[in-house]
Amino acid sequence: MSNNTNDIDNAVTVSNVYKNYGDVEALRDLSLDFPRGQLTSLLGPSGCGKTTLLKIIAGLLPADSGEITVNSQPVTGPGPDRAFVFQDFALLPWATVMRNVAFGLELRGVNQSEREAIAEKYIGDVGLKGFENSYPHELSGGMRQRVGLARALSVDAQVLLMDEPFSAVDEQTRRKFQEDLLNLVKNENKTFIFVTHSIEEAVYVSDQVAILLPRPSRVSEIIRPEGFRHKDATSIRRDSEYLDIVDRIWASLRTYVE
Repeated sequence: MSNNTNDIDNAVTVSNVYKNYGDVEALRDLSLDFPRGQLTSLLGPSGCGKTTLLKIIAGLLPADSGEITVNSQPVTGPGPDRAFVFQDFALLPWATVMRNVAFGLELRGVNQSEREAIAEKYIGDVGLKGFENSYPHELSGGMRQRVGLARALSVDAQVLLMDEPFSAVDEQTRRKFQEDLLNLVKNENKTFIFVTHSIEEAVYVSDQVAILLPRPSRVSEIIRPEGFRHKDATSIRRDSEYLDIVDRIWASLRTYVE
């Protein structure tokens, strides 16, 4: 199914995508649109193909059939229009925070003074000012995840792909990250595609929640939790509509939980 409408500008479109791993059918005829400048969460049971879909959009995995477009251009592999924020941080252990954040710009041939100026901005934006010369082993898990996010932001990709980026941090840090993410969506004018197992997190951070069925994965429902988006981030969790949507999604998914 697709949520294609004439009045929504889509940054990413997934059309009739199939993906098999040997005899295992991971994705079956999956279609989904991702509105520009918004955050879409992919939510569903473990093993339902969320990360597979994310990697296909990133160009890290090929689809067996179907088409993925970014800004109307077919995806044939990784590209500068997309950046990936990994669950396990994927930092260079031998490099400082500054070098890690600037690494994508270095690969693109940006000169040192320019890439360090850009990296410094995003290091500050994610709350790591003063840690530019620290190494990953000197940072907490939450701080390492901030480095990964700053690295993705620094290359100015229009689509940020985030694979359970907050799953390895404690609950307090996770809530702060969620609030920070809402501010990033508001201020960066980028399209975010966010994989999570948490219903509460998906509803809290998302403009659109796509619920995926168990393998072979298809989109079962698309929810746009719009009623409380104008509220202050700290008050969303107490909103009755937020709580109702969380309950509704749980009722839909509980059948598939073993």
